[in-house]
This record gives sequence, structure tokens and C-alpha cells, in this order.
Amino acid sequence: MKEALAWTEYCKSLAPAIVETCAKVQVSGGPGALVKALGSALPDWKFRHAMSRGGWYRLGGIIDGSGIRVCDNLETWIENALAERAGDLVRLSDDFIDQKLYATRLVGQTHYLVASADDSTDGFLQLEIEDLQEMRVHRLGANDPGTLEELVDPRASAEQALPVGLPFYKFCRIQHIGSFLKRMLAQKPEPAAIHRMIDDWALSSASSTSAYFNHWVIATREHLDRYHQPVFRAQPIATLAGEAPGFDAGTGTSGLKLNQALNHFDRDSGYPMAWYFHMLTTKAVPHWVAQTVVEDALAGFAYLPQRDVNVVRGWLHRPYSV
Repeated sequence: MKEALAWTEYCKSLAPAIVETCAKVQVSGGPGALVKALGSALPDWKFRHAMSRGGWYRLGGIIDGSGIRVCDNLETWIENALAERAGDLVRLSDDFIDQKLYATRLVGQTHYLVASADDSTDGFLQLEIEDLQEMRVHRLGANDPGTLEELVDPRASAEQALPVGLPFYKFCRIQHIGSFLKRMLAQKPEPAAIHRMIDDWALSSASSTSAYFNHWVIATREHLDRYHQPVFRAQPIATLAGEAPGFDAGTGTSGLKLNQALNHFDRDSGYPMAWYFHMLTTKAVPHWVAQTVVEDALAGFAYLPQRDVNVVRGWLHRPYSV
């Protein structure tokens, strides 16, 4: 646990240089320019871009019709304005119509960058940097809102979203994944699904072919429960561009045909046992495959190395999904 805390503090020490780099690098240069700048700012670490995950947004602030900023935090400003009007939403909406105020939204994607820290499966640093652009999205009160949510973040708006400024990078977090997973175990000694996946990678032939972080990043979350105790979550995300490869075998397939389907899936994914790890995560491969693989091995048709058969057999005894 001491080692985990040491990594946490070390990662904090790297943050200022990353924040400064994000402020200097233009988004128009793409992730490649960001990686190059990070290499100069943090020469001890060889970060590379692993994947980008977009399609999300969060609430921004408020600007007026001339583009002058009224506030940076839409929700807080609305809550205070509503309190001043004794919670009268209709009155607040009417006031907004007179003032011609517009809500903004930060539309973005998260870039995941990784760098090896040691030879262990989870021994890597994972850096998350957001690529954001503020957009003017809807005129406050114009939709005749019936609830606070409809006022702040309506599901539909007749307004055309307009950019408020250029896209920009924002540092989100940097962490040593192995230390994060150790903190999870300290909180709850029973290994979670992510711990079992990491162990299975280390035991399988995948580990002797490629590093885990070449094919997966881990989305982490940390919050306090109602007893103010930390709760950790970790979800693996495949770095494959697009969807997982197709699995070309129907229920009941075994022997040579199943072997061919597994090889095809692994080849398209770029590493052995990819079919197994996608069975655990993306569900691209159905669970019946694990049973059939072990049955084939017991029947003497050994198309998988014994270490991989052992991993699959272990899953059959104690199934899990991530």
C-alpha cells in the first residue's frame, strides 16, 4: 500500500508540467503534437497515444447575446438565481427571456496516453487529457421549461450550436494503474473482475507477445460512499479502432473450425487469446466458446497452449465478466 501511495504522490508531481503542456499545444496539431510536447516536458516518460473516447459533454457557463461571459458555472448560477426568486421557476424563465442569456456546453473527447513503468501487466502510467470546445447551445427559458433540468439541459433545442472559442486541451488525471488496483484491493480484499483479468493476462500467452496497455486502457472512478469511505471502480476499454472483430463460428462449432475462428479473431486483434479477453469485456465472443475449448483440449485436440487452457478452465470454475 505504501508503494501505491508513493506512486500517487509521484503522479501528482508530474501534473504541473502536463497542465503547462496542455496550455501550450494547439488541438489542431492532433494527438501526435501532444505526445511530442509531453516527451519534451517529461523526458523520463515515453507516452504514446492509446485511444480517444468522445461523444460526451458537460454543462458549461452562461453568455449573453453579444458573447460576453456572465458566469463559468451554469448550474451554480441557476441555483442561486432560483433561490433569489423563492424557487419560482416561471419567474426565473421570464427573466431569462428578457435578458437573452445563452447556456454553453463543453463538448469533448478524452485522449488516453500510456507509458510503461515496469514489466508487470499493470505497471504503466495512464494519462487522460480532455479535448474540449465550448459551444453556445440554447437560449435560457426559450423552451418554456417545466423543470430545472429542462431549463439547464433540455434534450432538444431549436438553437444551432455555435462555437464560443477554439478547442483546447485540459489535463484530467494521471495515475499508475497498478497502484490504483492495489488501492482497490486494500479497500476490498476480494479481487474484483479487473484484478482477475490482469492476472489472466499475465498467465496467458498474451503476456509474452504484447503489453496489456498496447490493447487496453482502464477507465477508473473514485468517489466517497454515504459513510465517506472511498469506492473504486475500474473498467477496461479495448483500444481497437471501431468494433471488435467478427467471430465466425456458430453455437456447437468445435475442433478445427473453432480453432480457425479463434485464430482469425486473434490475428485481427493483434495478439493471442484476444478472443478470451473480448469474451470477458466486449462480449464479441460468446461464453460457450470457453466450454468447447476446454472440451477439445480434454479430447486431445490441443490447439491452445496449456497455459491458455488453464486460464480458460479457471474461468469456467469461477466465471466473471468485466
